[in-house]
Amino acid sequence: MVCLGNICRSPLADGLLRQKVSDNNLDVEVDSAGTSALHAGDAPDHRMTATAKKRGTDISFLRARQFKSKDFQDFDLIYVMDQSNLRNVLALSQTDSDKKKVKLILNEISKIDAEVPDPYYGGQAGFEHVYDLLDEATEIIIEKIKNNQL
Repeated sequence: MVCLGNICRSPLADGLLRQKVSDNNLDVEVDSAGTSALHAGDAPDHRMTATAKKRGTDISFLRARQFKSKDFQDFDLIYVMDQSNLRNVLALSQTDSDKKKVKLILNEISKIDAEVPDPYYGGQAGFEHVYDLLDEATEIIIEKIKNNQL
């Protein structure tokens, strides 16, 4: 899961998917990163942590890190939150195989290249909306994993 700073959207997607992987006893590694190193080592944004906790998802243990080209070797799929993250991640790809691993996460809901809005500069409603979007997308991802469709 990749967003800009790895403190709002991608750690939430990470936490939601980790929880669903655990609930379904699946052998899947989940991680998140940011295309920027600005928040490397930081905990998720306190507003996203509170929103997630209120809805039953703990992301407080996660720490931001920067996406590296090595991630293409370590992960089978790389979900990005928006077009900017897509461009930045693809710029680090070295092969066509790398490029095929990168997907916009909301394309799991609909195939219109929708973006997960960045709630950082908005109010609480933005964090709630992002939670709803990523909860739905990760639920679809889990079903695809369980049905060997990914």
